[in-house]
This record gives sequence, structure tokens and C-alpha cells, in this order.
Amino acid sequence: MRRELFGEEHEALRESFARYLEAEIVPRYDEWERAGRIPREALRRLGKLGFLGLAVPERFGGPGAGDFRFNAVLNEEAARRGLAAFALAFTMQNDVALPYLLELCSEEQLERWLPGVATGELVLGIAMSEPQTGSDLQGIRTRADRSDGGYELNGSKTFITNGLNADLVITVVRTGRNGDHSDISLIVVENDTPGFTRGRNLEKLGQHAQDTAELFFAGARVPAQNLLGEEGGGFQYLTRGLVPERLSIAIGAVASARGALERTLTYVKERNAFGRPVGTFQNSRFRLAECQTEVEVAQAFVDRALAAHVAGELSVEEAAMAKYWCTEAQGRVIDTCLQLHGGYGYMLEYPIARDYADARISRIYGGTNEIMREVIGRGMGLADPR
Repeated sequence: MRRELFGEEHEALRESFARYLEAEIVPRYDEWERAGRIPREALRRLGKLGFLGLAVPERFGGPGAGDFRFNAVLNEEAARRGLAAFALAFTMQNDVALPYLLELCSEEQLERWLPGVATGELVLGIAMSEPQTGSDLQGIRTRADRSDGGYELNGSKTFITNGLNADLVITVVRTGRNGDHSDISLIVVENDTPGFTRGRNLEKLGQHAQDTAELFFAGARVPAQNLLGEEGGGFQYLTRGLVPERLSIAIGAVASARGALERTLTYVKERNAFGRPVGTFQNSRFRLAECQTEVEVAQAFVDRALAAHVAGELSVEEAAMAKYWCTEAQGRVIDTCLQLHGGYGYMLEYPIARDYADARISRIYGGTNEIMREVIGRGMGLADPR
């Protein structure tokens, strides 16, 4: 179906970014997957070309493109090509972490950080998950206690995207002792903070080029000027901030499914079995017809969610619906596509195997899909009374 969401300026960015991906990222991506990390120079190159910090105002050296449709274009082009780890690196910068800075930073913080965010000299991350908490933000234990005019942080984080590359980590901490969400605050931890160390680059099922790491805070000294927003306001900030994050995940999931389907269509037209192309068998036609329909239905919904977000109208519950439905559809489509490759689908030399491994995390990060159902249900007035 024809999409009516994007204008000429969005499509111009799409074409430019597609050329860049084909020329500079696709040829090097396998090397990065083996190395387990995207080189910093690749992220700086993104900034130099104007693809990072899209919403950073021009007065801080950014493009000043606050329209989230520009973010979506970049996300779609990378995800469609099966570059999941690379897409996650820059969507963490553009879609997930940057909105917190734009909303909550003081003028001094904006001047200190935004120019580097736009150029790629400062890579962003956000540290929520802890070894014992997962999606339960109210269970966070990492503390930030007032000390010598600043904060002393103690605790640990895990599963942190851009964990090794990040220069600024928006860290979710407890600053109070009430035992509820009013204790939660956001503090920006900088790369050279004493007492802040990084653990290993975690070995994952997929998205191997993404540097997902553990972070440790042992008496880490952070100046008071690095508090983001107000002390105790973190839970509310996170609730709002998770809307663009979950929308971004949904956008990438649909694009990933579409790319896998396109590559599978090429494969089943070329691969022969029993003297004819695999795609000509009724089962293949029916399964691929189902996949095409799934992609188009999910695309229509995510486009509507994107339009609502651009208008400032996308709710927490609607973002959860988009994330839940589109990532589940992604899983179903890619699983079917792998099956249609037969034994070759299980071989890592075929892109569908990487698509399959990379996609599995979509139903987990950004809040598990079980949590998405909970968010949606509560929005329907079905909260547990206990």
C-alpha cells in the first residue's frame, strides 16, 4: 500500500542515507559483527554527515530536525538491510537518549553536551536495567547519595546498549529512601567519572556488533550539575521517554520483517526443489501471503502511531501496542522466512539466520512484551487492585 506519511524532504534523506549504508556500512558490517563492536570512527562519521542528533537545534551545531519522521527514515533503511546492531547504536542516540536531554537539560547542560552529541564525539547511552530488576523500574537499587556538593553512585547496570562506546550515560538511580517511584532520579555519568567502570562486552544471541555491556559504580563521584531534571522526577521522565523508544522499536521491527521477506522472496524464486522453484508450491505462496499481509497491517498501524507522535498525541498505551504488536509480527514473519529457506536458513552464511537471531531481542528490550500487555491492560482500567 502507498504510504502517505513522508514528504519530499524525508524521502531525500532516505535516499541519501541508503547510499551511505550501501557504500560504507554494508561492506564492513560482517567485520564489526566478528569484532563485537561498532568502531567509534563510524559513529563520528554519522555525525559528520548529519545523521546523528537530528533534533539537536542548529544553535548547538545540529540539523534541528525535530520531526520524528526523519528518525524513522534512518531506522527503516538500516533495519531493512539487516543492520540491526548498527541501527540500535544510532537510534539509541537519536530516538531514545536525546529526547531526555532536549526535554530536561538546563541551558548549561545543553551547551556542554549537545554539540558533541550532534558530531558523534559524544555517544549516548541510558542505563536502566539491573541484574535483579529487568523491566521492573521500581526495583532499581543503584543509589546516588548526596556527597561533597555532588552525588556518590553505588550499584551496577546490565544489558546497556552502547555500553562500551557511550561517553554520556543517563543513569537511573535512587536518590531517596521512600521505597517507591518518588525516589527515582536521572543522573548523567560521564566517561571519565572516578569510580565508574565498564564490565565485559556481553555475548549475545544476536546483534553481535552492538556493544552491550555491564556498568559498575563504586563510589562514583558525579557533580550536582549532572542531575537531569528534578531529583525524584525520574519515574515520570522515564514514562514519557519510553514512548519514542517503544515507537522506534516498532518502526525497526516492521522494517526488519519487510527486509527479511524481500530477501526470502528472492530466494524462493531462485531455489529449486522437486524440479520447480520453492516459491511456486502452494504452501510457500500461502505462507508468504500471510507474511506480506502481516507486514502491511503492522506498517499501517506503526505509521499511524508515528503520525500521532509527530503531532504530540501518542499515548503510553498506544506506544506499548505498537511495540508489542509489531515485534510479535516481526518474529512470526522472520520465523516463516527462515523455514522457507529449509536447511540453508540455519546456516549463518545466509542473512535470514542473522535476521532471526537479531530479531529475538525486540520482544524483550524496551520493556518485555508481557509488560506491554500490562501497560495496555492498565490503560483499559484493569489494574490489579492489590
